[in-house]
Amino acid sequence: MATAADPDDPCAEGTGEPDPDSPEGRGAVAFVLPAGPPDTGRTPLDRRRILGAAIQFIDANGLSALTMRRLGASLGVEAMALYRYVPGREQLLDGVVESVIDELYGDPDVHLEAAHGWQDYLQRLAHGVRRIALAHPEVFPLVATRPPAAPWVRPPLRSLRWVESFLTAMTSSGFSEDSAVAAYRAYSSFLLGHLLLEVSQKGVPINAQDAGESTPAAAEADLSEYPTVVRLQELLSMDESAAEFEEALENLLGRLEHVRREGRSPRDPESFT
Repeated sequence: MATAADPDDPCAEGTGEPDPDSPEGRGAVAFVLPAGPPDTGRTPLDRRRILGAAIQFIDANGLSALTMRRLGASLGVEAMALYRYVPGREQLLDGVVESVIDELYGDPDVHLEAAHGWQDYLQRLAHGVRRIALAHPEVFPLVATRPPAAPWVRPPLRSLRWVESFLTAMTSSGFSEDSAVAAYRAYSSFLLGHLLLEVSQKGVPINAQDAGESTPAAAEADLSEYPTVVRLQELLSMDESAAEFEEALENLLGRLEHVRREGRSPRDPESFT
């Protein structure tokens, strides 16, 4: 008698082989920044150790359970000791996302530039992001929240470094600024939408806390490290959700009609070429 597939099983598709993007498929369980054992007085507390502990805490307990008090307890210190390194919970969450993005850009299969063409760049980036989602499903919804420093970015990505890197790669590959922003919107909407649904199948709530349109951090933020993001602020802040939805839906329906005519299985990679 057949049994339902376990969404947490990396071999759930029945092939007997682990998902190549899962930690098991990569040969090890990923940890971004090992936090080390609780503080004994001999191990100095620093920002790196705090962020590593925060990621491990979220992985184990979920984002909603994270508080400065609980994080301090996991490190064997009082919550007040953390504020020397992270001024508050929002800054802690920013650091968590950037640490996860560090793991993405430390992935040897992810290229920082489109040296072998923009399609190769986007393929590698997509699989790298999926590896992050599968390694840290409880953390991943936080990636798709508004960056407090630039809440006007649409669709939202908490890592401006990712947005800057993407736009630079596209414009250096011959995309105009308008088309680079359009590519960012389409690619991020597809990738994040798919991966958020994938982690939700593991029981992860995907309604991560999201900073509002206007925050004090936005007014005071130093965006000098993200010149492309700043230059394209007007384009990035435009809400074209309805038009983009219709275009994406039409493209999908066209591809499905191709599958219907050819009688191919949606699992066949050739069905969508």
